[in-house]
Amino acid sequence: MSKIIVGLDIGTTKIACFVGRKNEHGKIEILSMGKSESLGVTRGMVANIEKTVQSIKVAVEEAQERVEGQLTVRVVNVGIAGQHIKSLQHRGIHTREHIDVEIAQKDIDALVDDMYKLVMQPGEAIITVLPQEYIVDNEQGIKDPIGMLGRRLEANFHIITGQIGASMNITKCVEKSGLEVKEIILEPIASADAVLADAEKEAGAVLVDIGGGTTDVAIFHEGIIRHTAVIPFGGNVITEDIKEGCTIMRRQAEMLKTKFGSALASESQENEIVCIPGLRGRDPKEITIRNLASIIQARMEDIFDLVSWEIRKSGFERRLIGGIVLTGGGAQLRDIDKLAELHTGYSCRIGQPIEQLGHGYHEKLSNPMFSTAIGLIIKGFEEI
Repeated sequence: MSKIIVGLDIGTTKIACFVGRKNEHGKIEILSMGKSESLGVTRGMVANIEKTVQSIKVAVEEAQERVEGQLTVRVVNVGIAGQHIKSLQHRGIHTREHIDVEIAQKDIDALVDDMYKLVMQPGEAIITVLPQEYIVDNEQGIKDPIGMLGRRLEANFHIITGQIGASMNITKCVEKSGLEVKEIILEPIASADAVLADAEKEAGAVLVDIGGGTTDVAIFHEGIIRHTAVIPFGGNVITEDIKEGCTIMRRQAEMLKTKFGSALASESQENEIVCIPGLRGRDPKEITIRNLASIIQARMEDIFDLVSWEIRKSGFERRLIGGIVLTGGGAQLRDIDKLAELHTGYSCRIGQPIEQLGHGYHEKLSNPMFSTAIGLIIKGFEEI
């Protein structure tokens, strides 16, 4: 039986557990999935360990039931997000002893291991080290130096750091659920693998993953990841805004957003009205669809302002032919791609996590909210 990888996406609104393997064509086949409501996570970080463990168990049991008898879910790849995530650029140098011996994987590993030894701020740790491009004896822009000859091997690295406590809490929750963490992977990098085509990564593209608690950003150019960021707002903030703006309950606000919400007020009819039942014996509330859309649009514009700021900060704003690709649960909002185009000036599409899936996948899997979970499986196969 071919190797099985499990992706566990511990999100703010949902926890998704996906089990996948590669078929004979090198494409990913999803064998089963489980999903549960996330009760202990706030803005991408674990806030209550017991509740998170309960939610993980529900999602894993559901995935397990569907592959009963074939395999047991034990080792998982987990995603990490949250506003504590930071990224920095650094250059590493490795001087080789023998100039006549070809550069091998062990030379690259030595460079990467050195990066993990960088001194961080107290309480911070390096999550991932991503080589961007290599330099051999001052020869720049090399993507793969293996097999070349040279004395001095250098590399530019994109280093992602986060709070030690945050990743320890994730590990603790997974272990308390009776599972083992194989790897902790940054969520926007996983999502990017699930929804971006290689041509987009080459041309220059921005992945914007709008989750419940955070919006993750990953910028690619020439096939290399150039910038990552986590914005501490997501779909939950929009729900809160609707709740406050329309003075209704949170549950009703969430229902209004998903059923009738749109990110562009100008596209909504002024005379369309939704009736929300009042609390015990009180009159029902009438809310216009146009008013609902204006509340959503105002908050989405805030999020896209922060995305635009991250794009400028990366220095690649004029080199993004592929534009913006929106994914995550928030990408299901009506007209959100139109608002993104109007507000940022980049072309935009909704990214579904089907880039690397084999034929015959269930249409449920094309939902943008599953991008991270499917991406975690893809990442797992890259590491083999």
